[in-house]
Amino acid sequence: MNDVDDNAFFHRTEMILGEPTMRRLAEARVILFGCGGVGSWAAEALIRSGLKRLTIVDPDVVAPSNINRQRVASVSTIGRSKVEALKEILYDINPAAEIVGICEAFTAESAESFRLEEYDYIIDAIDSLKHKAELIITATSTQATLISSMGAALRVDPMMVGHAEFWKVSGCRLAATLRRRFKRDGRFPQKRFECVYSKEPPISTPTSSETSADDIAGSRRMRDNGSCVLVTAAFGLAIASLVVRDISSKK
Repeated sequence: MNDVDDNAFFHRTEMILGEPTMRRLAEARVILFGCGGVGSWAAEALIRSGLKRLTIVDPDVVAPSNINRQRVASVSTIGRSKVEALKEILYDINPAAEIVGICEAFTAESAESFRLEEYDYIIDAIDSLKHKAELIITATSTQATLISSMGAALRVDPMMVGHAEFWKVSGCRLAATLRRRFKRDGRFPQKRFECVYSKEPPISTPTSSETSADDIAGSRRMRDNGSCVLVTAAFGLAIASLVVRDISSKK
């Protein structure tokens, strides 16, 4: 670490949050699913805020189309695992962090292998509707706090990003589609959880559609639509803020 005191990294954050919160941040265990346009920024914000124990999960590699909005994406990382590329970024921010990378998808079949009950916070930034619904069902059966990203595509105004409890999210077609799916299947989240979403009406384009009949079956991904860093990064920062503020509130 070139003899740099890592305590100095977070001095200005500690001035705001206080030493007890920084200590709890360093001790908290967080698992994040999806290292793309939302998740990659959430991961960086958490590590820059003093979180030290983070597991990141994503099965994908960096594609050229990711460069417009994902922290992990650059010309030099095209073709690389998103998890491995993001780990390098996070360790370069704080080499003392404990970053675990898992290059797998969360599915109903793989759910038990992630041992979600061992974490304090679970972040859902998955773009597959089928797997997102499964993660929500599984995560809410644990004692961990779940924070989920709703639809960031087709928006350009970061000032319209907010948060609400899942059943109270309005104006977001992804949230509405998830609610319909839970009702159709007769499987519901076992507790309430916060979501980050946009209050901005989605921009209409000739090929845009936040949801479709196929989405309910989980065969489409929300990333098929246009999206940009102006909003995806705001989602990621908002998620990180919810985690940090929740930890801060636990005196």
